[in-house]
Amino acid sequence: MTDLSLPIYNNPEAAREHMEKVRWPNGPVCPHCGAPAEMAHKLEGKKKTFRDGLYYCRQCREQFTVTVGTVCEHSHIPLHKWVLAFHLMGASKKGISALQLQRMLGLGSYRSAWFMAHRIREAMREIDPAPLGGEGKTVEADETFHGPATYKLHPTKGWQSKRSAYTKRDKIVSLVERGGKARSIKVEDISIATLREVALKNINQLSILNTDEGWSKPQIGAYFADHQRVNHSKKEYARGATTTNTVEGFFSIFKRGMIGTYQHCGEQHLHRYLAEFDFRYNNRVALGVNDDQRAIAAIKGAEGKRLTYRRSHKEASKEPSNVWNNVRSPLNPR
Repeated sequence: MTDLSLPIYNNPEAAREHMEKVRWPNGPVCPHCGAPAEMAHKLEGKKKTFRDGLYYCRQCREQFTVTVGTVCEHSHIPLHKWVLAFHLMGASKKGISALQLQRMLGLGSYRSAWFMAHRIREAMREIDPAPLGGEGKTVEADETFHGPATYKLHPTKGWQSKRSAYTKRDKIVSLVERGGKARSIKVEDISIATLREVALKNINQLSILNTDEGWSKPQIGAYFADHQRVNHSKKEYARGATTTNTVEGFFSIFKRGMIGTYQHCGEQHLHRYLAEFDFRYNNRVALGVNDDQRAIAAIKGAEGKRLTYRRSHKEASKEPSNVWNNVRSPLNPR
């Protein structure tokens, strides 16, 4: 269990040194021009002429600190609170609400905690990830919905969700490599064309694909080494090694977190919440990653990313749709 009384969680200077060691293990590197540590000079003065942790680059003549070029840039929140927030969000299996983050960090406003949490989720987002699976490996794929559903009372079957409600809810496709990583994508629809596009972009074609009956069309399975399906409509959930229970387990963690912890999520923010749950799953204890290592991985992921308050409100995730035209198979032999 992590000791939250450590100096990096309570002292700004200790937190700064910790972040510098994580981001610059071989000495400070200029985020403006990429100059090595030999070109960096720390600005110090006995009368506190310079702010803490300020460096000067002899190559480009710019000044920088450890937060420049990260999601923490231009933040007035002390660094020890940032380090603690990275730890709390990484260690909470089902997430931590912005209100709870505000209480634990002693922040002045809910808005600061909310924006801080979104910037940490941006740090957790993986950039240009490699395809899941590989030769001899199994990848499970399934789709789910997020958001409130409407129900109607059936005379004999009780409360039933309206079919039309699914068209208004957010659609998510998750891919989980058995014993490995997960990847979740917000999609506009769950048509065969969309499912095929997501699978081709994110799964190695040498993999064994496990799905339910919704992915049964040959336009998907023909691209992979093998495609096995279980029929949930007939109460079949496992047939030997063929199952989607792993991805269903991932969905259970995601939904418990979204319903029990976050409770509400706007459609424009959903892709960042998905990145958060993917990050924790991909850095879980079963893969040999503890809470401290997970927090360090999140801090490393903060480099090279920026998120402004205005963009966090207006930006929505959009996946490119040009995969199908660039892939060859028996069904697309161009």
